[in-house]
Amino acid sequence: MDKNVLKSSDLKNTKRRMAILEVLENSSIPLTAEEIYSHVIKTVHLSLSTAYRTLGTLSEKGILLKNLCQDGKTYYQINSHQHKHQLVCTLCNQTVPIDDCPLSIIEKNLIKQTGFTITGHSLEFSGICPKCAKHN
Repeated sequence: MDKNVLKSSDLKNTKRRMAILEVLENSSIPLTAEEIYSHVIKTVHLSLSTAYRTLGTLSEKGILLKNLCQDGKTYYQINSHQHKHQLVCTLCNQTVPIDDCPLSIIEKNLIKQTGFTITGHSLEFSGICPKCAKHN
């Protein structure tokens, strides 16, 4: 993770912040605060409440994306500033990216109808992946 991302958001570059960003950068899936904490605590001393506060700050500054899922848990991931679409298994939380943007036509129509400058969108489908469906 580039240290300048914190500086450009008017945040100090701390070991805790960098450790959290590194964990998320190395993860192929969004993680909960508890999952992030369990990885970070191995290398940097922090409390779970500090992890939550740091995740909140990084989310508010737009460095992380925060998503409350149907399982009631909040998941965090690096904000790559690219919109993404995905399928999420409600049992194992496996995430499968959708390469096409099924909302591009709707977005263009909304711009015409409302005059809004749309800066982004997200789309998430939830369901049960084949592996979990086989076990149920």
